Amino acid sequence: MKLKILFILIAVLCFGTLSVEGKKKEKRHIVRIETSVGNIRVALSDDTPLHSKNFMKLAKEGFYDSTLFHRCIKDFMIQGGDPDSRGAEPGKLLGEGGTGYTIPAEFCLPYWYHWRGALAAAREPDDVNPEQASSGCQFYIVYGKKQAAADMRKVRAMLEEKGIELTPQMVDDYYMRGGTPHLDGQYTVFGEVIEGMEVVKSIQQVETDENNRPLKDIVIRRMVVEQ
Repeated sequence: MKLKILFILIAVLCFGTLSVEGKKKEKRHIVRIETSVGNIRVALSDDTPLHSKNFMKLAKEGFYDSTLFHRCIKDFMIQGGDPDSRGAEPGKLLGEGGTGYTIPAEFCLPYWYHWRGALAAAREPDDVNPEQASSGCQFYIVYGKKQAAADMRKVRAMLEEKGIELTPQMVDDYYMRGGTPHLDGQYTVFGEVIEGMEVVKSIQQVETDENNRPLKDIVIRRMVVEQ
């Protein structure tokens, strides 16, 4: 089934000292995503070790080399990591490729959430994936517009029904920075962009077909684990 970001069996409890932004202080690994339109550097969270270690492993192995950002939605996100996208013919429907395994969810609220620039794992929808396990390889980077007060009230009410409460820091980030709060507690965030958001911005604006695949391929040339 095609992996989509739609809208908790396993949740990871996080402890530690908060930074001024409300996120944990930690040692972070850095991965450089070199694309055909510029580079994006992401920092991976030690709070989500299963996802972060898997992402680094695949990057080191060259798994992502020559794959595409195959699904891009303006003011929402850009998605990549499908091995079937490598050398895919124009117009081919993508999003079904994987590693043959999934990763247990590692939700780490309120430290890691879907602010603009968040790196998260794609997954299959709840009806076939009630554990909300992540894809072994497909990921997305959040762009997400700044949230209006009325929209935030609706999102907060929806999340509260699921037992998820947004902290004042989270709300401020969504107001001032932007993001996709309706995905919180449902998809694992395991890192963030630390350089290259202008590249993410340009990618999410490209013209796409009816399946949200860019008409002109956006290629991930390679990933490099810097540290």
